[in-house]
Amino acid sequence: MKEIHIRTVGRAGRITIRRPEALNALTHRMIPAIGTALDDWAANENVDLVIIDAQGEKAFCAGGDIAVMYNAGKNGDFEFGRRFWRDEYRLNSRLAGYTKPIVSLMQGFVMGGGVGLGCHASHRIVGNSSRVAMPECGIGLVPDVGGSLILAKAPGRLGEYLALTSARMGPGDAIHAGFADRYIPESSWPPLVAALEDSGDLSLVEAAACPSPESRMMAAQAEIDRLFSDSSLVDILHRLEMSATSLATDAAKAMGRNSPLSMACALELLNRVRANPKIHNALRQEYRFTSRASEHGDFMEGIRARIIDKDHSPEWMHDPETVTPRDVTALLAPLGNAELILEETS
Repeated sequence: MKEIHIRTVGRAGRITIRRPEALNALTHRMIPAIGTALDDWAANENVDLVIIDAQGEKAFCAGGDIAVMYNAGKNGDFEFGRRFWRDEYRLNSRLAGYTKPIVSLMQGFVMGGGVGLGCHASHRIVGNSSRVAMPECGIGLVPDVGGSLILAKAPGRLGEYLALTSARMGPGDAIHAGFADRYIPESSWPPLVAALEDSGDLSLVEAAACPSPESRMMAAQAEIDRLFSDSSLVDILHRLEMSATSLATDAAKAMGRNSPLSMACALELLNRVRANPKIHNALRQEYRFTSRASEHGDFMEGIRARIIDKDHSPEWMHDPETVTPRDVTALLAPLGNAELILEETS
């Protein structure tokens, strides 16, 4: 498959995304290919570990190929999106519970589907160019691909801040927030990969690691906790408006671009995942929203404004003041027979 290179090299299973012209966006047909490879390597005693990387300097993976979902939805086919998310979330679960170590090398943009592909690995490496984010509320979704679990486990109220503002994390921020484990300069990645392929020795990852860069979000943790401590979207926005700091001003401006319905649902989603911080719960809660997002949420309008027409003027269904608990509950309610089914791995 041209867009992804899957092979075994020495002691390593290797997955390389090869769509740099599309910021290595994940397509639907890439998902089962990765799953099949993981199944094969799990049973192969000659494979000690898996390495996931990507071509190009700009992105590890900047998300899923959502324009295809939009086009399907415009033609009345909402099942394509549901199928994409079902398969993707099952892969996210597979990665999180995989029986062998996975090393992910995440340069440049790591967003949405890229978080799901790289940030559930056992050994998550970032470099100086890494920019990690969960920008889903800006397109009428909620943080998904298991990202809600990482956000729920982030220090203090950093999860709310990242979910509602779509803020980008540098390498130090990503490690502080729990999206990555180690910082290794990108110039050291090729020899590290070669050594891992040759030996399968995971101790080489720790040996190559360097001190984490400073995290501006760690430095601002106390202010973030104060500003985002409420569970109400309106209360958070009011607190931001009453604060004169640059962080509060920037956060309010960022939130003003996002879907109020998605942000309100994201807050409830984080509450639910914190109450049961397991990958299967996170993915099932996320799927309840995303399976309804095209028909009953802001997803189609968000994609139109940001990706298709690029006018950046979405007409959201709600203002922050008009989103009700009933609206949130409707999008996050159980799906009955359509609930996401996941393999129960440890």
